[in-house]
Amino acid sequence: MTRFSAFIREGHVVAVLKIFVHCRKHIESKIVFNPMKRDFDDVEWVSGDWSQFYLDIKDGDEPIHTKMTEPRDKSVQVNMFCDALHVSCLQSRCSTTGMLSFLNGAPITWYSKCKNTIESSAFRSELVALKIATEMGKGIRYKLRMMGVSIDGPTNCFCDNQIVVINVSKPEYVLNKNHNSIAYHKVRESVAHGTQKVTHESGIINVSDCLNKFLEPLAFRHSNEYILFRQ
Repeated sequence: MTRFSAFIREGHVVAVLKIFVHCRKHIESKIVFNPMKRDFDDVEWVSGDWSQFYLDIKDGDEPIHTKMTEPRDKSVQVNMFCDALHVSCLQSRCSTTGMLSFLNGAPITWYSKCKNTIESSAFRSELVALKIATEMGKGIRYKLRMMGVSIDGPTNCFCDNQIVVINVSKPEYVLNKNHNSIAYHKVRESVAHGTQKVTHESGIINVSDCLNKFLEPLAFRHSNEYILFRQ
């Protein structure tokens, strides 16, 4: 709503009032900081052999800072959900990116931002959103390791666009559009390093949808129940 604060209209005020009504009805909701790791054994992760494409990279050869603090206590699991709503802004037709980051089952960061540029396709919007999630995931892993927290495996990243997931996870898929290549290779290099793994998560159950679009009551309740605990 801050984008429209200079020229507020009636629809903007109604939207803000709905936010306050929702908060009043769920005033006893609490954020869940679940210390337990999530079980993703039944998830089908897309993988491939990167030895022919990145000769200097071996699977699991994640670059780690040499002056990293010695790991202490138990390891943690990093999980990320990302999504992009194509041409969501009615004025500029820019896309909106939404992301949720979890340590084990506890939400730690959220990201919801309207992009400054207009994307010509939903594929490009989702690819840029996944690239932002990749960079945020690397930052989280770096901070945790510098504080002496060890990471349990690669970052589990969930994206709701099947084509994007296949393109960044399968070495044999080649991108034909050069203007997408930076985000494309950024994510593929991270997957090849073993820093993260990507899978498809349907938009119906992807919890990051609540950060970039208006959801139906049942879908919105599902997102809230994944993040919040209601008494």
